[in-house]
Amino acid sequence: MKTTSPTSIPSLPTAYIADVRQAVEVLRQGGIIIYPTDTIWGIGCDATNAEAVQRIYDLKQRADSKAMICLVDSDGRLQRYVRHVPEVAWQLFDAAVRPTTVILDGATGLAPNLLADDGSVALRITGEPFSRELCYRLQRPIVSTSANISGQPAAKTFRDIDPTLLQEVDYVCRSRRAERHPQRPSSIIKLTANGEVTIIRP
Repeated sequence: MKTTSPTSIPSLPTAYIADVRQAVEVLRQGGIIIYPTDTIWGIGCDATNAEAVQRIYDLKQRADSKAMICLVDSDGRLQRYVRHVPEVAWQLFDAAVRPTTVILDGATGLAPNLLADDGSVALRITGEPFSRELCYRLQRPIVSTSANISGQPAAKTFRDIDPTLLQEVDYVCRSRRAERHPQRPSSIIKLTANGEVTIIRP
């Protein structure tokens, strides 16, 4: 078991902080946002709010049988939403050379419509300053599903996001919009309670 506690990032640029504050206020009111993450741009909401989660499914035109990824800011936060985190999960996070999402059994405290049929949840600990601060200030996991209509290509930069999505969400973060380097989605690995490891996305 990890014992790391979440910490704010004092070096976060002033412009980021103002943006984070506005985004967090929207999230606390049950809104949905488009924001930069440690991978591609994402659509997010408070992962404990089932109504907000459903809005994202509807916006993406995606079946709610397809669970979505959540971001957390620390080891400690992750442990609050999974009944038991196997040691191999920490080993995967520690060894990862790129953002890695781990699907774990025994999710708890999250919106029911966010989970897979078997009760598992996909979680990633973000080390990227903006999304980490967003999670830290909300003090809850944040949904992080690609900012695209289901079936369309993922938005590798802000410019790739469908204008319809930008109009339909409650807040679009301003930070990192100017970046032009294409990003890619995280690796996804599923862990079962009996220790079975399955690579979903390399």
